[in-house]
Amino acid sequence: MSEQIIAAAVVEKANNAREADLKRDYEVLGEQLSRRGVAIDAICDRVAAFHVAVPSWGVGTGGTRFARFPGVGEPRDIFDKIEDCAVIQQLTRATPNVSLHIPWDKADPKRLKQAASRFGLGFDAMNSNTFSDAADQKHSYKFGSLSHADKAVRQQAVEHNLECIEIGREIGSRALTVWIGDGSNFPGQVNFARSFERYLDAMRSIYAGLPNDWKLFTEHKMYEPAFYSTVVQDWGTNYIIARELGDKAYCLVDLGHHAPNVNIEMIVSRLIQFGKLGGFHFNDSKYGDDDLDAGSIDPYRLFLVFNELVDAEINGAKGFDPAHMLDQSHNVTDPIESLMLSAIEVQRAYAQALLVDRAGLEGFQDANDALMATQTLKVAYRTDVEPILAMARLQSGGAIDPVAAYRAAGYRAKVAAERPAVTGGSGGIV
Repeated sequence: MSEQIIAAAVVEKANNAREADLKRDYEVLGEQLSRRGVAIDAICDRVAAFHVAVPSWGVGTGGTRFARFPGVGEPRDIFDKIEDCAVIQQLTRATPNVSLHIPWDKADPKRLKQAASRFGLGFDAMNSNTFSDAADQKHSYKFGSLSHADKAVRQQAVEHNLECIEIGREIGSRALTVWIGDGSNFPGQVNFARSFERYLDAMRSIYAGLPNDWKLFTEHKMYEPAFYSTVVQDWGTNYIIARELGDKAYCLVDLGHHAPNVNIEMIVSRLIQFGKLGGFHFNDSKYGDDDLDAGSIDPYRLFLVFNELVDAEINGAKGFDPAHMLDQSHNVTDPIESLMLSAIEVQRAYAQALLVDRAGLEGFQDANDALMATQTLKVAYRTDVEPILAMARLQSGGAIDPVAAYRAAGYRAKVAAERPAVTGGSGGIV
């Protein structure tokens, strides 16, 4: 049996205080859904089976380009991070896998596996880092990595990604995510075509090193840290990359990596249609790549994204198997609390999308009835599925109210006493 960090008695006490009310709410919602021809238990089972990975870096306090204000009890290393991730999984039962970032999380693979298995955790996609310099690297990435004009820098970046694959093989990961900050800040600084060709050539070397059962996810981002041009700037370029590299290459969609007001759900549909949707980094944004908690700004957009995912799931889209991961920077909240609530918000959007009357929606679309088509979506979105989410957690051994149970356990105060306080307010994210 997996070790639990939060005492079972704490979770049980918190659940006992809420279980009777939850059962009544679940029964009432079940009756409402039954009138719509929906079996609540079937929806609950599917929600319980839906998981989203937690990023190792997400459990640390984030920051901006200007400053970072350390939080109490911050993890000192990847093993502290794994313990924090174990708390999230224990209470939500929605996050059984952790995504590592190298070199931040570099450690003996055997120790990594032992630490994760202690809590029944697995590992999701590996993430390489060629957007900042490590202490011991020979060449700087200040002016790019996989697209750098210097072949030696490109080769260093390729070798780093191959190292990430090797570490991933040893710990049971089966995917590599590549995001680069390459680009330019001034017109004329780089040649667009030559820069992109160098990137593709380097990526082909990485792709050649993929095991047969692995996937390669490439991630686009409109801007930052490069502000005039970015080598992989949008989903169209990302799609070209995936097509150029081969069948194991897919596009990763980060919800904050697009221009304001871009129709992300339509991008998702296009990538599904042509078999190149690899997965998601879930977060939310108001102005740019804000990395805010998922569903905190525009929960309806998150629902609309899942509407496309559920549509593809129901219709059996060929090769449809997207990866799901949170990717957030928590500057003013407890990272564990934010990640728990974000995982729940992702499940919420999934549950709501499962409630869409697909036959009715298709009929209104075919009849060009715009009003009723959009109302059909809103009926599902406006449904309070909280009893389903809570029941899925309860039946899976989690907490009805994860934040309440977490605070009752006093975990943050406990680790704050054990982990040295971080002083100073350095710039940059974790």
